[in-house]
Amino acid sequence: MIISGANNLYNNKQTVDDLNVFPVPDGDTGTNMSLTAQAMVEELKINDVSEIGKATDRMAFATLRGARGNSGVILSQLFRGMARSLKNVDECSAQEIANALCDGSKAAYKAVMKPTEGTILTVAREAAEGAMEWAESEDIIKVFEGAVERGNKALKSTTDMLPALRDAGVVDAGGQGWMFILEGALECIKSGKVVKSSAPKAAAKPVQTTVSAQGKVSANIRFKYCTEFIIEKTKKNAKVDKFREAIKPKGNCMLVIDDDDVVKVHIHTNHPGFVIEEAIKLGEIMNLKIDNMKRQHNSIISSNANAAEVVEKKEEKKAEVQEKKKKSKKVEVMKDFGFVAVCAGKGMAEILEDMGVDRTVEGGQSMNPSTNDIVKAVNKVKANTVYVFPNNKNIVMAANQAVDIVTDKKVIVIPTVNVPQCVRALIDFNPQKSAEDNEAKMTKAMGKIKAGQITYAVRNTEIEGTTIKKGDILGLSGSKINYVSKNLDEVLFEMINDYIDEDTEYVTVYYGKDIKRQTAEELQNRLSKKYEDISSAQK
Repeated sequence: MIISGANNLYNNKQTVDDLNVFPVPDGDTGTNMSLTAQAMVEELKINDVSEIGKATDRMAFATLRGARGNSGVILSQLFRGMARSLKNVDECSAQEIANALCDGSKAAYKAVMKPTEGTILTVAREAAEGAMEWAESEDIIKVFEGAVERGNKALKSTTDMLPALRDAGVVDAGGQGWMFILEGALECIKSGKVVKSSAPKAAAKPVQTTVSAQGKVSANIRFKYCTEFIIEKTKKNAKVDKFREAIKPKGNCMLVIDDDDVVKVHIHTNHPGFVIEEAIKLGEIMNLKIDNMKRQHNSIISSNANAAEVVEKKEEKKAEVQEKKKKSKKVEVMKDFGFVAVCAGKGMAEILEDMGVDRTVEGGQSMNPSTNDIVKAVNKVKANTVYVFPNNKNIVMAANQAVDIVTDKKVIVIPTVNVPQCVRALIDFNPQKSAEDNEAKMTKAMGKIKAGQITYAVRNTEIEGTTIKKGDILGLSGSKINYVSKNLDEVLFEMINDYIDEDTEYVTVYYGKDIKRQTAEELQNRLSKKYEDISSAQK
């Protein structure tokens, strides 16, 4: 049911993206929600469980870590609330399903500091109340039909609840995403069939057991070896896509999940040796397991000169050596403070690393990293206290979720919404002060910065009476569009002129790959001449 709902969202993610009112290139709602939901799908496929409590635990685990953007975080909280409601149960009634939808809605509201009606929160709450109206009927189909009917009614009303939606004539994108999930779930309940996903094959059908209770195998098993392992990337420029394409013709039920430093692999194949040989090209193999599904046993295959056996023995030997090294290795010294920052591009990462940031996470306006991306970065920092700088409004909630996941060190989020705020906060950090004092000091320091961003419009729209055409140059102050023009220079100078006052000490302009160095230098010279008393720099 849940996989069906997630697939339905994925199939309609572009529809949800198109509902975004803000015309800048960013991590759109449909993309963020579908990526969050697909993380859950992959987790459910890898951990094939039949008990509802265990399944919802995996849902909550995967969406919490896979959450991207504010919409993805809210979605993860909806599933987290449902999981708590259905914890430790093997099966549930219509009443319990309705209760779970209500608990999911409550959890989502609690996760948002200032809940706004006319958003996914409203739609989720109304859908849950629609489910409760039919809870006593003990008919799960009616419960979900009630949720869908009332949820869609609430979704339609969001257009009139928020001025931005009313001006654009659209419904709330997040609310629409949640309705696609509920509608996909309902379709599965009514038909008994999972909505097929248009996602790549790696995220296709769930892994299913095809062996009967008597150990007899259904005749439709074409690939008998269930092969699973993890690749620890050790080769430079490891091409995971190339590996995926190489093994794809050799089996089915394939999952190749590129997870930072490791790759998780699952495939049903008649040629596990070939799969392993291709995997070795990427790095070291761990946790190898090959099951003969036709014989329904869990032992590792040990046929003639089987490559899997050779690799496994090497792995066992390697594990023994590593364990010995681990025991003899001195305890690594942890420093008091460390830093993780989100930014886009190598240039910006180098600037932050020069200022003392230990780990940078690739992401920003057009690509929102997941909570798990941030957790991984934090875990790699050898420090007792780690400060996280989200550097984007749409990443702050995902960063806050990382605080609850990391347990072996203290994590503090400094709610920066752009890189200049991060730079200013780092300047004010004092290693002699306590973690709490530095948190207060850096949070105050970031407020001293006036920062804007210049980008372009990716869609036609109208905001607060201003008509914006696709391709227009936009000047953003926070989340508000204050400058619209066909000319980049005009937006830049208008923005800086409005920001500068008698207390301004310096102006820094960061530019990306679309701006030539010569153009940047010319702009710097013009700024220096116009504002002679202010220090300027271009980076």
